[in-house]
Amino acid sequence: MENQKPKINSYKDLFVYQNTYKAMLVVLKEIILKLPKEEKFDLVDQMRRCCKACPALVAEGFAKRYQKRNWNKYLEDAIGEINEMQHHLDVCIDVYDNYVDISKCEDLKELYILSGKQAYKLKETWKNFHDNRQ
Repeated sequence: MENQKPKINSYKDLFVYQNTYKAMLVVLKEIILKLPKEEKFDLVDQMRRCCKACPALVAEGFAKRYQKRNWNKYLEDAIGEINEMQHHLDVCIDVYDNYVDISKCEDLKELYILSGKQAYKLKETWKNFHDNRQ
């Protein structure tokens, strides 16, 4: 019983959702607000959409978790958005280091890397669930 995993009743119970949601809040409240105004319709818009998409895809996909193809597609799309956020954070670090908190961006990158691993593991675990149901 010591190693018993917590029961998943909702998408909010998924670590990948929790982590990408937490990262989204930091991006929206602490990173993009510091970027220069000339990035408002480029990097800022991309980061705003992308950071929101990560947890949203996990949440939406969870409703379709019993449909193997749909669940996989949502998780793959979430992994893509997670990778895209890592890229955007690299741009912030390498180009806008005088505007953003570099250590905060590095911490966010680590959280997105962890989230990508969690999404991949969830995809593989759920694949086994679907395979065992047949």
